[in-house]
Amino acid sequence: MVMCCPSSVMDHNHHDCNRTSIRFLAVGDWGGLPHPPYSTPIQQATAWEMGRTAQEKGADFVLALGDNFYFKGVDSVQDPRFQETFEHVFSARSLDIPWYIVAGNHDHHGNVTAQMEYSRVSDRWHFPELYYELKFGVPGTGPTLTILMVDTVLLCGNSDDYADEKPLGPADVAAARQQLRWLQRRMEASRADFLLVVGHYPVWSVAEHGPTDCLLEKLRPLLVVHKATAYLSGHDHNLQYLEESGVGYVVSGAGNFLESSTRHWKHVPSGALKFFSGQPSTLGGFAHVEVTQEQMVITFIQAGGTSLYCTTLPRRELNVPAAP
Repeated sequence: MVMCCPSSVMDHNHHDCNRTSIRFLAVGDWGGLPHPPYSTPIQQATAWEMGRTAQEKGADFVLALGDNFYFKGVDSVQDPRFQETFEHVFSARSLDIPWYIVAGNHDHHGNVTAQMEYSRVSDRWHFPELYYELKFGVPGTGPTLTILMVDTVLLCGNSDDYADEKPLGPADVAAARQQLRWLQRRMEASRADFLLVVGHYPVWSVAEHGPTDCLLEKLRPLLVVHKATAYLSGHDHNLQYLEESGVGYVVSGAGNFLESSTRHWKHVPSGALKFFSGQPSTLGGFAHVEVTQEQMVITFIQAGGTSLYCTTLPRRELNVPAAP
């Protein structure tokens, strides 16, 4: 188990006077294969479309939502998987931008410390600690965006996808509590106009893994009480958008495999699911997000180039009591 006492706050300000928004891509479960050709057709198609979208719609950075290397992470910072599954696949010039990383359950089967150390090797790979904070100012305007990157495996425990097991509890209870305290303090203190939390396991999902009980207990109350704009995750290999108690839930786990199961359809609040896509014919996909002065626009894009679904979320109203 990797231990850390994170204090990283990465501040980013855009200086292009013609810009009036922050734009980024969110992709999860994109981690290729541990044997030749080291990538899947879905990953290749998704990477190509991410490059095209970043070029045409714009992207300042990428949020990588975990399961970065299937099936057991990497062994060391010299592991060739960094080249075979990442650098050689996401090679478009438009993707030569910062990638902010969280770890997934498959990454924790390997050496997560090596993934963090790779931040010193690659100019675009940013994984300073298991959990950390990002702060941005919307260029040309006053609003701010804060993104809290969290490690849901540290918080909830690992899972065995082959047995479809839920995470059964953290391996290190003290480290899990430390992360939760950090998250609570950051959310309480945040006056950001847009507040996002990013992890690997979903809070709500209608798909194969379904909702994560641990996150429903520990994370969802914080999201609601502190008026988070949205929570972004992967883990289930499809695209989903749900809304519940004023919080948007983005599942973007279609970067390498696709799963169309909706076996947990009845395990989310009635009316919460707004969008679902997991058919293999879509060749994968991701989310494009644009944050402007007044709203956050989320667009789900399939690898074939089609915009599948678009929604908007408003700026936080911090003087209005939170929903119960």
